[in-house]
Amino acid sequence: MCGIFGILMRKGASLGPDRARDLLANLYSLSESRGKESAGLHVYLPEAGRAWTLKGAQRATELLQSPAYASLLTGPVREAMGTNGHAAQAVALLAHSRLVTNGTAELPQNNQPVRSGHVSMIHNGICVNVDALWQQHPDLRRQAEVDTEVMAALVDQAQARGTGAEGATREMFDQLRGAASVAWVHDAGSSVSLATNTGDLYYCDRLGEGYLVFASERYILDSATRQPLGGPEIRWLAPGHGLTIDLLGDAGARPFELRHANGHPGPAAADDHPARASVHEGGIFTRLQRPPTVHEDAVSGVVKAPAVGSRAADESLLRYGQARIAALKRCSRCILPETFPFIQFDAAGVCNYCASYRPRYAGMHPVDTKQAFIRSLEKYRRAGEQPDVLVAFSGGRDSSYGLHLIKKEFGLKPVTFTYDWGMVTDLARRNVARICGQLGIQNILVSADIAEKRRNIRMNVSAWLNKPDLGLVPLFMAGDKHFFRVVNQLKRQTGIALDLWCANPLENTDFKSGFCGVSPDFGKKRVDYLSLGRKARLAGYYGLRFLQNPGYLNASLRDTFGAFTAYYMEPRRDFFFIFDHFIWNEDDVNDCLLKEYDWELAPDSPSTWRIGDGTAPFYNYIYMTARGFSEFDTFRSNQIREGHITREKALASVLVENRPRAQTLRWYLDTIGLEFNAVVRRVNELDTLGLHR
Repeated sequence: MCGIFGILMRKGASLGPDRARDLLANLYSLSESRGKESAGLHVYLPEAGRAWTLKGAQRATELLQSPAYASLLTGPVREAMGTNGHAAQAVALLAHSRLVTNGTAELPQNNQPVRSGHVSMIHNGICVNVDALWQQHPDLRRQAEVDTEVMAALVDQAQARGTGAEGATREMFDQLRGAASVAWVHDAGSSVSLATNTGDLYYCDRLGEGYLVFASERYILDSATRQPLGGPEIRWLAPGHGLTIDLLGDAGARPFELRHANGHPGPAAADDHPARASVHEGGIFTRLQRPPTVHEDAVSGVVKAPAVGSRAADESLLRYGQARIAALKRCSRCILPETFPFIQFDAAGVCNYCASYRPRYAGMHPVDTKQAFIRSLEKYRRAGEQPDVLVAFSGGRDSSYGLHLIKKEFGLKPVTFTYDWGMVTDLARRNVARICGQLGIQNILVSADIAEKRRNIRMNVSAWLNKPDLGLVPLFMAGDKHFFRVVNQLKRQTGIALDLWCANPLENTDFKSGFCGVSPDFGKKRVDYLSLGRKARLAGYYGLRFLQNPGYLNASLRDTFGAFTAYYMEPRRDFFFIFDHFIWNEDDVNDCLLKEYDWELAPDSPSTWRIGDGTAPFYNYIYMTARGFSEFDTFRSNQIREGHITREKALASVLVENRPRAQTLRWYLDTIGLEFNAVVRRVNELDTLGLHR
């Protein structure tokens, strides 16, 4: 979920200090797209027996401007690299740009590079069984929250037992569950190890000239190296593979597999040993004829105390009003209530949404239709290991199941991308790691400026609370709509023509624009489609309400306008919503994810839907309080119309699914910096039937 990158140089390498400094700066700047919440650097000089780790809760580009970084790069690193264009001694530079997952960035020990014992490691991904690993290894000492620490500790423990770099890496990956691409070094050895179970590592092997460069994405590495190095060939480290580079040797990079042919880690090979010229003494590898490595830590930027959440949140303030909701008149065929925008009932009590509905799956054969769709994608297949398709991957249930199908049934070679705008929950990130790690699929993370995005949400929610308006609730989600622009950017960077989306057409939520006076389009063929006239009415509604409530005229306007244009105007070519072309069935989806992938559920919801979106519990609480229904009512109503469930089952389901999700509501309001009790009290003031329709 982050960006890792580095430069490895042997003595005599022709890179030179100035070119190496510029290359490292380019890698930092480009990798910042993968995480902007912290950054760090580990420098290791194996001959001198010295190492430095510098890290801070700041963007990568801010780290580059810090005095501590300048002191390190112009001092010992420049001395090691020499002044004549050839390195005076071997140097390992391991760097990181972090999106915070496990552990707050305000605590230095949670930021990367992470050190445990004698091992320093950088890690992209998420270890989803981190707590279980600590429990299984009570002899290991835990000092941080970040999951990388247990991975480094396992490697250090294996090295202390005499296991070589490759064997130690295998042992760690065998115990890990989730996604991981790592680079690590032991401060008594001379080798650097790279390894990945997802394929999120690329490298430029110039060891013939004394150096190797690596990064999380091909585009990052190609862009960073092209100018200073003349456009070298980029190699991919495929899922389930590793690479060992001996900084003091003269051999090439040595590849290895994380699992042997039988699928299990085996005993270390005869040549899988600690760094050359080392001996095992008292459980610690110490290089002969030099003192133990001296390691120095430094923090760049201000260290802040971790934020304290709403400890006094009174969850008893949350209302459900089951009796009031049960009293609403509902369609006799589906479960939409009388408070639904533009709803009308005929003499039999059937709503116009049911009367106008055209079953999406009518006439579809469950096997033949799917196979016909798969055959239609043949023209996009690419030769060899080249990926065929980009897949938008939120970590939600539909994208998780869709990725399973694309990989295992479609036989395509996907690369996933996740646009993290600050409301992707840790649960969703862990499910991304589960699926990608188990399937061996790359995940390109594109991280927004999360602090800025959350400020924007706070400003707009505050403005909304001052003058509530159901039509403007989607403004809270505007920040994530840039993903349509992101996919086009990634298609240009990767050369992949096809992008597949896994949105479920039964999750149509047109009622949100209905609250803006935009009538439903019963004939639309795509879940995200909005006619030109309806777009104009929607834009006009927002413009007028912004003028009536000056609180919306804030610093988020540019981001909001960009979201509108990205969602409604960004060109879309060679893309498909896969569940428009064959039958989506909820039981099949849940059965696959829970049984095959140990997919994680939310502790405060019985549903598998919307549990990775931190915003959904808040806006659904608003809709429930104001009108007595939520997205679940529209989804279950569409299932009824398709014949997937009965009306009785739908009513029983929403009775539970619509209950307030207290835990996630607290997380959401804490995250955007609003006080739980005050916000809930304000939402509770909404008149169920009095708010404008």
